[in-house]
Amino acid sequence: MQDEYRTVARAGVHEIEINRSRFLCALAPAATEREAQEFLAAVRKEHADASHNCWAYVIGADAAVQKAGDDGEPGGTAGVPMLQMLLRRDMRYVVAVVTRYYGGVKLGAGGLIRAYGGSVGEALDTLGTVTRRRFRLVTVTVDHQRAGRVHNDLRATGREVRDVRYGEAVTIEIGLPDADVEAFRAWLADATAGTAALEVGGEAYGDA
Repeated sequence: MQDEYRTVARAGVHEIEINRSRFLCALAPAATEREAQEFLAAVRKEHADASHNCWAYVIGADAAVQKAGDDGEPGGTAGVPMLQMLLRRDMRYVVAVVTRYYGGVKLGAGGLIRAYGGSVGEALDTLGTVTRRRFRLVTVTVDHQRAGRVHNDLRATGREVRDVRYGEAVTIEIGLPDADVEAFRAWLADATAGTAALEVGGEAYGDA
């Protein structure tokens, strides 16, 4: 697994105009290829009257899935430059759809490549990106008497508390870098006089 990846901070649309043609770049995070395709379908439906709805998406922290489409523009002038821009910016789990409303002036192949790629680049700058880092899910089970202090200490030391559940005991789920797990195990034993249980789970990604 990759240690970290970047993705778009939020879904949104950025518009530019080039030689009277309007280019609307819609960006969104997409956890799966299906989510990317559903977003594309929604944009196509919203802009069914547009000249073109070209698209590209990258799925996987290692960019395992990379796909693009020109939607009627000359081959290689729309989807590919969009995809190249996403990859150049190290974007992952993201889908981009550029809707073009033709303004009557032909841009030529070079102009189209610059317009579609540039539209994605400007949209990324406008909407912003976030870095997500790989971590290990760790579950701490502690008695009610010590739970408050443990919870406060976790927050004070900048640990990412993901969930807290109250039952017969208190269960606190946190995210840790792999390298910190053993040191955390020792800290927890010391902080709770050995009364807390620690369960190390799977991996996930969270905000860096």
